[in-house]
Amino acid sequence: MLLQETNSHNNQKIIGYVVGGGLKENLRIRLTVPAQQVQEGSFVVIESGNWLYYGLVIDMQLGATDPRFADEQSEKRLPLELANLLHGQTLYTNLVVLPALMLERGPDPDSPEYASWRDAIEAGLQEQPHPLPVKTLPPHHASVRLANPGDIAEIFGKPEQPGYFTIGYTLEQEHPVCLNLEKFVQRSSGVFGATGTGKSFLTRIVLSGLIHYNRASVLVFDMHNEYGLDDIASDSGQRVIGLRTKFPSRVRVVGLGSGAMIRGKTPDFHLEIAMKDIQSEDIELLTRELNLKETTPTTLEALVSIFGYENWFAAFRSMKSGAIIETEDGKKIPAPDSVAAWALSAGVNVMAAEGLHSKLRRVFRLPYIVEQPASDSVNEIIKALEAGQHVVLSFGKYESDLDYLLVSNLLTRKIRERWEQQTNRFRTSGEQEPRPLVIALEEAHKLLNREMAVQTTFSTIARELRKYYVTLLIVDQRPSQIYDEVMSQLGTRISGWLGDEDDIRAVLSGLAGREALRGMLARLQPKEEVLLLGWGLPMPLPVRSRRYDERFWEELLGKEPGRRDQTKIMKELGF
Repeated sequence: MLLQETNSHNNQKIIGYVVGGGLKENLRIRLTVPAQQVQEGSFVVIESGNWLYYGLVIDMQLGATDPRFADEQSEKRLPLELANLLHGQTLYTNLVVLPALMLERGPDPDSPEYASWRDAIEAGLQEQPHPLPVKTLPPHHASVRLANPGDIAEIFGKPEQPGYFTIGYTLEQEHPVCLNLEKFVQRSSGVFGATGTGKSFLTRIVLSGLIHYNRASVLVFDMHNEYGLDDIASDSGQRVIGLRTKFPSRVRVVGLGSGAMIRGKTPDFHLEIAMKDIQSEDIELLTRELNLKETTPTTLEALVSIFGYENWFAAFRSMKSGAIIETEDGKKIPAPDSVAAWALSAGVNVMAAEGLHSKLRRVFRLPYIVEQPASDSVNEIIKALEAGQHVVLSFGKYESDLDYLLVSNLLTRKIRERWEQQTNRFRTSGEQEPRPLVIALEEAHKLLNREMAVQTTFSTIARELRKYYVTLLIVDQRPSQIYDEVMSQLGTRISGWLGDEDDIRAVLSGLAGREALRGMLARLQPKEEVLLLGWGLPMPLPVRSRRYDERFWEELLGKEPGRRDQTKIMKELGF
């Protein structure tokens, strides 16, 4: 089938031919069609004998056989016909093409060599043709054409193939471009774009594809209550369908805190955190948010040493700051239940202990941290994910950075422990293989910046946990603020327009051809156009992303049955 499609390429319209270049400096293509028929980001195919070369147009340059022809306006001093002829021969446009992949298509099917080539493949003496990284170059004057649907499908897969999900369409010819979800979930990934470029809609599209594919569980930390239940778009005022609405049996919406309401609706269950689940590392994570001092780790270590991992938080919370009593001889001393009394008995600096207690009052007062939760909701979330369901944790009214940092890191730490245990049992005892898990994280730079990354569980997941079946989907508008070690671990990157040079550099870090792609990323349209890069895609490509609307849902799930026509019903009943 591949060979037939490739043979039909001879009927494709040629747009130019190779005139120079190299693997490092890219290829130069002389255009033989008007420059307006091609644009930056076009996917082109170079035909050379038994091989096809796939590349991306990254620049367009005007040239002339003699500089005088470019400087002088021949239209004003020559007849129009002669001027047009002169333009075609002396003035031209070159494409700069980034070569990405090469594919062996074999000899012409009508040639004697074809049968022996096919026999060698079927006998296992030669590999089945598949796209390879470019290691060589096409010759001078090799013909160049725009990619057709067969080329796109050969490289990016077909929408009807299992595990392939249409993420967008080519900019010029609207050919569907697929994301390999099987590869996508194997490594952490990122969705980036400046504020207002539609990151949330793009993330909804990706999450919908993952939930529909249903080979991995998804946990969404929904800081702004956007993903679970229906919402109203701030710019258009249109209804935005929530994931729970379209996947009612697969998606569970969890509200933070007892009695929490999300968009005026009651969630499936509520998340309360037991005091015994809070560990000292969770508090150290809040160093910047609470402005904690360098003495904090010492004080926390003493608390854990004396009261234990499960009781230190409740014990410290119950202490009174500044409480004193007067002895019989009139001397004032710290009260037995005071912070100072504990600090003195534990050999801890009193001012450091009282300072920490004072700053932790914001945590002590959080309503969703209780001594005895109504149910073990943390374990309920983990069990739902293990059972193949998907969870959207909506923070409701708790939208401060403190809430987001504390809850997301604590819950992810518990998940990491469970998935590591399951993976170890699977590898040593042959128990059931863990279900892959994707954790979607908004405002990722708040948890993965240089200062915080070494402390959070998320950084460990990005670096190490893909071998334990857990990966991240980070969503952010400032990728330059994310720790570069974390960015380097991201497999697939989907980026909308970015205006800041540092952000562009961060998204392209660690990728081949990043210098060539930088200008393309900066010139994307502010809405709907995105650049696809990395592990889940064979080559970089700018696309027009799908719209998150009713048409998207019809294509993904099929058209929902409407009300049946009354005449048809009566006819079926025999009337």
